[in-house]
Amino acid sequence: MRDRVPWVNLALFLATVASTFYVGADMAGETGHPLRGWTFAVPLLAILVTHEFGHWIQARRHQVEASLPYFIPFPWGLLGTFGAVISMRGRIRTRDALLDIGASGPLAGMVVAIPVLVFGLHLSKVMPIPEHGLDEGQSLFYLAVKRIVVGPIPDGHDVFLHPTAFAGWTGLLLTMLNLLPIGQLDGGHVAYSIFGPKQDRYSRIAHHSLLVVAAIVGMYWGIKALRAHASRSDVLWAFAEGKNWIFWWILLFFLTRGNDHPPTQDGELSRKRKWVAWATLALFVLLFMPVPFRVH
Repeated sequence: MRDRVPWVNLALFLATVASTFYVGADMAGETGHPLRGWTFAVPLLAILVTHEFGHWIQARRHQVEASLPYFIPFPWGLLGTFGAVISMRGRIRTRDALLDIGASGPLAGMVVAIPVLVFGLHLSKVMPIPEHGLDEGQSLFYLAVKRIVVGPIPDGHDVFLHPTAFAGWTGLLLTMLNLLPIGQLDGGHVAYSIFGPKQDRYSRIAHHSLLVVAAIVGMYWGIKALRAHASRSDVLWAFAEGKNWIFWWILLFFLTRGNDHPPTQDGELSRKRKWVAWATLALFVLLFMPVPFRVH
């Protein structure tokens, strides 16, 4: 009998467990004790697993052959992982099925990410902002949750995230990136379920818009640094703040296999699913972070 153990999936998952525990331990200043990174690793892995199996369950429900998740470890970064991907081996025939499969991952992941973030913020501290440090990206959704949980933050202060809160924030970031309405990302699936073949054109526009976002972000921080009479190196660094979006512009072309989406059968979304689709795209707007990370 052929061996059906998914060894590659299992090995990548275990490597991602190790890398997220390592990064979590590094956050806690305990690199020699990686198990102490659990306050970051466990909630982040819960978000990722829920997200990916949201896709997988809906794919099975619609009889679309799909692989188990391939997790992507990255122990050298701030997050310990680049998330995960699922390979769809079968054709998604209808727009209803496309929406169900595309939206289920982000929505399921958010069901876990929100309580993780709220709980983590309760463990976080408000302290004066140091002269040098790393700022996490701000979105409308994240700012609202911080305001509700933490309350007003005095000038010159900010919330210094507990590792669990950072795991929740990472869940928001990865959901936002997945919901970019480009190619075969989750957001591309959702947008195609609404717009059909016209989405191929919209996808190209959205993809190249990342360069516009990069330019706007760079100009904003660069001009701000000039007005503050910052040093030449700081000014140059500020003008480069949009570099993350240039990186994603390049990476997404390869990850999404171009901007065109495989076609589905003719027919529109059912009325209920139209609401779900537009709500999912609205979630992307609420989660959008112009600057995911910023060194100051």
